[in-house]
Amino acid sequence: MPRMDSFVEYTVELLEPLGPVQARSMFGGWGLYFGGRMFGLIIQGQLYLKTDDVTRPAFEAEGCRPFIYQSRGKEQPMSYWTPPADAEDDGRRLLPWARRAVEASNRAAMKKAAKKAPVAKKPAAKKKPAAKKKPVRRS
Repeated sequence: MPRMDSFVEYTVELLEPLGPVQARSMFGGWGLYFGGRMFGLIIQGQLYLKTDDVTRPAFEAEGCRPFIYQSRGKEQPMSYWTPPADAEDDGRRLLPWARRAVEASNRAAMKKAAKKAPVAKKPAAKKKPAAKKKPVRRS
């Protein structure tokens, strides 16, 4: 496993008030996990936090930017956004944004689990056994 760089270590320290945050190396960057779910991404020295339809408007209102990568010559935005500029180096200001990211991560996991959950089948209606026919006697 690659050794964490100083920015990753610093970010994990800033997030200590959130609880036990783990950083895992991935795709040339780092995933930040809380409770086993990824809620943040550090790539090229920039922190990005998970968003969804509930939290994205708050990030947009603060002038935050999405993480965008290039794939097959097209820009692909992801659901990870930078925190507000005044929160990047201030753990107290970063904490509510990190909590929003954890909440978005939890909602995404619940949504994904709901899609995978098998639909409960209704019990089949019991059929009445067919009446036995009496043998016909021929005389």
